[in-house]
Amino acid sequence: MQLDRKSSAPVSLVGRSPPLRACIIDMNNGVANQGIRCLRTLIESFYAVARERNPELELEIVHVEPRNLGDIPPRDCHLYLSSGGPGSPFDGKDEPWALAYREFLDWIYAEGEREGEASRGMFAVCFSFELSMVHFGIATMAPRPTRKFGVMPVYMTEAGMKSDLFEPFGDRLFAWEHRSWQAVDLDEGRLAGLGGACWARESRDGVSKGESLLAFKIGQSIKTTLFHPEADRPGALAWIASPDQAQAVIEAYGETTYLRMLRTLDDPMRLARTRALTIPGWLSRRFNAMAETRGWREVPAPVYDETAVLREFGTPPGQGADAPAGRLSIEPDEGG
Repeated sequence: MQLDRKSSAPVSLVGRSPPLRACIIDMNNGVANQGIRCLRTLIESFYAVARERNPELELEIVHVEPRNLGDIPPRDCHLYLSSGGPGSPFDGKDEPWALAYREFLDWIYAEGEREGEASRGMFAVCFSFELSMVHFGIATMAPRPTRKFGVMPVYMTEAGMKSDLFEPFGDRLFAWEHRSWQAVDLDEGRLAGLGGACWARESRDGVSKGESLLAFKIGQSIKTTLFHPEADRPGALAWIASPDQAQAVIEAYGETTYLRMLRTLDDPMRLARTRALTIPGWLSRRFNAMAETRGWREVPAPVYDETAVLREFGTPPGQGADAPAGRLSIEPDEGG
């Protein structure tokens, strides 16, 4: 377990509010990846916003690694970001780390049922999404016929379009995907019993582009996505532009789609917008819901600003003042 602390200039301890504790649950099993860097950056960026309204606020980031180090997520953090990772959601299901993680899922769910929106909260991504589906019995995790990877559209359900998480996007957003599993066969009764809702899926019609369900609310305290809303341009480009992965994308989807994916990384209305609004919006809402009982002052919701978003997301090469006009333009949408 690692603990990082960040604070503003020293202040008097009299009347001091408690530190904001954020936990990154690293499910990568020791494998090097871009996701943890992206999650940490989002937390630190949110902290900078929160500190503008709360100059005395300190941040403590706890980093735990259950799969490879046997770390157990602590129970004293306010915000939990649980990452993606390699392998099957059934790997090591009876090992101590997996049992402890399932106990943690029950605990964070119960926190939400007891305290409502003011409770501690978790955002779970990809591999952590898969574990949540299996544990709560919401949907069946099944192998995909082929691996899905790259920049892909995500379609909101009616409930998703009305949700605080996805309302800014209308009926579709673009996100980074890298997975070999899919969530199918939704148990609607089980989901309703948990106070949950399905917010997004792989295809607008539920079939044509894939059958997977992609995002859920589980009770009051858990939001989870099978895609990667934390992905930024440097991380995505490092993966998609590498020779081996580029060839894999071309073989799977064709060169035209590969080139569209590259252009999408330069489009502020696509992957950059997803990163700027999804997890940052969730962080601000959870923080504000807890603010009164913790002595914090509320923070504004993230506002989409193309220039600021590109700066945070990672400005494309040649995007300065001398860049050719129309660098951000893309071909007509690929449909769907």
